[in-house]
Amino acid sequence: MKPLKNLLTIIAGILAFTILPLNVFAERFAIVSDTHVSPGNTNEQQLRLAVEEINKSDVSLVIVSGDITNEGSDAELHNVKAIIDQITKPTFTIPGNHENNWSQSAGKTFIDLWKSDRFVTETDSLIIVGVNCGPYMKMGDGHIKQEDLIWLDTTLSERTSATNKKVLSICHYPINPDLDNYADYVALLQRYPVVTHICGHYHTFKHYNTGGIDGLICRSLSMNDSFGYSILDVTGDSIHLYDKQLGKQPQLMYAYPVNTTFTAVESADTTEYSLPDNVKIDLVLRDNASIFTRVGIDNENIYTGNSLGYVKATDKVTGKTRWEYQAGTSLFSRPAVTDDAVIVPTSDCRLLWLDKETGQLLHEYQADGPYVADGIVIGDTLLQGGYKKFQAWNTVTKSLLWENDSLNNYCQAAPTTDGTNVVFGAWDTYLRNLNATTGFTKWKWNNGSKNTLFSPGNCVPVITNGKVIIVAPDRYMTAFDLTTGRQLWRNNDFKYRESLGVSEDGTRVYAKTMDGQIVAVSTTNDEFKLLWNVDAGLGYEHAPCIVLEANGTIYVGSRRGIMVAIDATTHQVIYTYRLGNSEFNGWERDSNGDVYTSLIEGTVWRITTNK
Repeated sequence: MKPLKNLLTIIAGILAFTILPLNVFAERFAIVSDTHVSPGNTNEQQLRLAVEEINKSDVSLVIVSGDITNEGSDAELHNVKAIIDQITKPTFTIPGNHENNWSQSAGKTFIDLWKSDRFVTETDSLIIVGVNCGPYMKMGDGHIKQEDLIWLDTTLSERTSATNKKVLSICHYPINPDLDNYADYVALLQRYPVVTHICGHYHTFKHYNTGGIDGLICRSLSMNDSFGYSILDVTGDSIHLYDKQLGKQPQLMYAYPVNTTFTAVESADTTEYSLPDNVKIDLVLRDNASIFTRVGIDNENIYTGNSLGYVKATDKVTGKTRWEYQAGTSLFSRPAVTDDAVIVPTSDCRLLWLDKETGQLLHEYQADGPYVADGIVIGDTLLQGGYKKFQAWNTVTKSLLWENDSLNNYCQAAPTTDGTNVVFGAWDTYLRNLNATTGFTKWKWNNGSKNTLFSPGNCVPVITNGKVIIVAPDRYMTAFDLTTGRQLWRNNDFKYRESLGVSEDGTRVYAKTMDGQIVAVSTTNDEFKLLWNVDAGLGYEHAPCIVLEANGTIYVGSRRGIMVAIDATTHQVIYTYRLGNSEFNGWERDSNGDVYTSLIEGTVWRITTNK
């Protein structure tokens, strides 16, 4: 009987869509997702056809649920915006990971074009609310920013208290562990009468349930040798989702009753963690926004930038904010600390010199592209990567010493220098070595691929023993002669990505692999020599967090808030500990030997080890 029942359900759905009058359904929406449009590609033309079809349809509203482009470039965004603007129905658009992760403008162009990366609107019976979920300017899991969770709660509280309308929730990711703070998101949604959560991302159809909340993953523009979109019908008691292939009749995919009775969601990780007696971990800062930056540090303070644009100096001992400065834009670069100033690179193309004691603005430089890379201060010189440029600044006079403009995309990770050479990668496929005094290009290298997503763009290179060593998303570790750039060896025995570090004595590099291993490789040989590897127990990994050795302990940060400490001598895991649910941004060590780290959920932690 089950096949017959399914057939009858599909027939009933088709009849409802094609024969019954529109007022049978309270609401009817088009869901357009994962269009991946680049100027001139096949998807561009198919999206234009989809827009023409939607305009002739009886849908009342259109939701565009992310991944509208391939690389989030300005050209792609302007092009697809012009197409979406041809929709004659009310249309609401949010970004996806392809707009957030590889953005030429660090997300600014999307905001400029659509005015926001979140939305709320109401129909006769529904409150429809959409939020951005990253990942933000680096490889990572989905994550809803802290300020967006606060906004969502406030918005739904105000609107549902004044009406008996139900809620339709939208983001690019499903509410599952691919969204690192999904449990917080679900707990928030469960306070309100949410009938369904809509997303894309997976390029498929799927009906699932999390904590009693029904979720629908909707089709991509191009899928299974067809082009199309999804149509969602919501009544007072039921949900229907259709596959609408271009030029064809809609096919019912799922039909189910509206449910607003929810259940508890357990954490994906129920492990009980403990620390050795000689290790103490303290929470130094819990921000009300997300932190995408590593921390700057000196003897007294830690310095952070957050997603709301605040630069903060926090007392290392008391955890109190000593000062804060509003930069007015999301910050992705670690504040660079000098003797008397904190230099802040901003995503809206500025370098800000702030007084170290008061946070007052001392000087501002306007560039022609966003800064999302970490700079490093060596003596009185700031080495700072930017968009299509790499710069050296005198930190005292605030003057530009030199600039190399040979880049074809932006820098993201910190450079490395030995005082004579400055080595860094960019998202234009190249690794470069510049003369530290003049900025002249000594040599550059790429892996032979034109695919920019394989670039060493977010790896901090290691310079040691006359060599440069990198890892990259092409899953290779590569070593070069520092002086000539000659490739010494290339190895892909392990799934390397973007996480690398060097031992305190410079004789080893450590790489975290995509399957959660830590690999130690000799830096004293001119050929690849594996020293040891250990399973850190992290499973699948892609967080581009540097690996740090400090006081004989190797520190590893994960995409899911778990840190691992490994003994550099015995190569054994000393302890594993959860600091949160989100990605580690990086590690810093201060002059006392304490280690600091930040997580994108907005926390900063201090690890103290007594020998």
